[in-house]
Amino acid sequence: MGQNLYIQVNSQDNVAITVNSILAGTVIMEGTAANADIPQGHKIALNDILEGEAIVRYGVPLGYALKAIQKGDWIDEHMLSLPTPPELDEMEFATHLVTELPQPPVSTFEGFPSPHGGYAGTRNILGIVTTVQCVTGMLNNAVKRIKEELLPKYPHVDDIVAINHAYGCGVAIQSPDAIIPIRMLSNVVRNPNFGGEVMVVSLGCEKLTLDMLLDQDMITSDYVVTLQNLKGHDAIMEAIMDMAEKKLRKLNQRRRVSLPLSELCIGLQCGGSDAFSGVTANPAAGYAADMLVRAGATVMFSEVTEVRDGVHFIGQRCINDEVGRKLAAEMKWYDRYLAEGQVDRSANPTPGNKKGGLSNIVEKAMGSIAKSGTSPIVEVLSPGERPSRKGLIFAATPASDFVCGSSQLSSGITLQVFMTGRGTPYGMAMAPVIKVSSRNDLKDMWEDLIDVSAGPIATGEASIEEVGTTLFHEIVDVASGRKECCAEKYKLHNDFTLFNPAPIT
Repeated sequence: MGQNLYIQVNSQDNVAITVNSILAGTVIMEGTAANADIPQGHKIALNDILEGEAIVRYGVPLGYALKAIQKGDWIDEHMLSLPTPPELDEMEFATHLVTELPQPPVSTFEGFPSPHGGYAGTRNILGIVTTVQCVTGMLNNAVKRIKEELLPKYPHVDDIVAINHAYGCGVAIQSPDAIIPIRMLSNVVRNPNFGGEVMVVSLGCEKLTLDMLLDQDMITSDYVVTLQNLKGHDAIMEAIMDMAEKKLRKLNQRRRVSLPLSELCIGLQCGGSDAFSGVTANPAAGYAADMLVRAGATVMFSEVTEVRDGVHFIGQRCINDEVGRKLAAEMKWYDRYLAEGQVDRSANPTPGNKKGGLSNIVEKAMGSIAKSGTSPIVEVLSPGERPSRKGLIFAATPASDFVCGSSQLSSGITLQVFMTGRGTPYGMAMAPVIKVSSRNDLKDMWEDLIDVSAGPIATGEASIEEVGTTLFHEIVDVASGRKECCAEKYKLHNDFTLFNPAPIT
């Protein structure tokens, strides 16, 4: 992986991460040699650290040493205690607003204009939303037939997607927290990739009634198929296929046109992160995000537990107190949500994160927020909420890849960029997902599953700006339909997953 042996992010850091696995005795810099074999991406102490002293990376304390550490020691997750999270009521807002953003190399893309205004589509898809899990089997059978019998007649339609979910009945529909899954379903119907051709399949007796999802003038046979109103299997199939063909006929008339990037809305997410994510893949994505924002695009980043320990840095970038207070409110809601489950934000890191060198959620969070770049944050969204402004947006979601991705789809993204250090075949049926690896090793291992490698940043072969610019072009090309990302090529689609904190009855 090149000549670099270590990466020290900040001059104040008393630890660095290893670019490759190194053997005991390896001198990584003058005066510092490894006291033990250290795995790739794990931390090495750059000086002696006393018991109780802060272990610093990214210029912030990751935690406090549980015992004395010698220079050259391998530091893993068992050697530090978790610090107190930042106080939400003491955050400062709008104190660090960067207005000098990198110039984007292009300002347009080829997209599908929205018939009702708003963001453009990057794909042309017939999306069929269900009101309740009971109809899943019937809809899946219908979609199989639609793809085989109808879709070939409409070459300008990219796909048919059944938006199934484990919701709709057997749930506390009047619970205050039920607003979250209901909002997600109501808004995903309107995703720009569906071209305004709303199609809903309902059962007829479920708690999630049609008026919770659709405007009153849309609760008609032009938009809804209700199974309990139809006489048996064949009649149901015929009704779904008849409506689908009418929608396909309209969608087939859509064509890509040259549009300003201000009509593009994308999401950023990281999963299977490692210690390189915060210094290669995520900063490169942040640089690309800054260029998109300068061009007028909307970029969402998310994952509450993965910004919570760096939320004060996020708050400084909120454009005003109103946006900042919404950020604090979302953090407080999630703090309470975790507390009710008798856990805290330390429940986030996975075994894979730790194997990749991330000791705790603080280290993971500091790397995670790097994907947001430097742009001012113009809005904060609750899960599944639709944006009202263009620019960089924090969309509050769980860190779960599947729930985060589904929430961002409900908020209107039409493409997602997904950074990973460990590797994941995650994908979404409703929008293309560009995969960015944090290490060259992962790209070498999964050459046909990773679209862009940010590994050359770690080895010193490329800069954040260079990889970020490459990623920017990849985003524009995939959004324009000129390129197909790996997850799209192999049809790697995870389930649409609602965030439902309300009780199940």
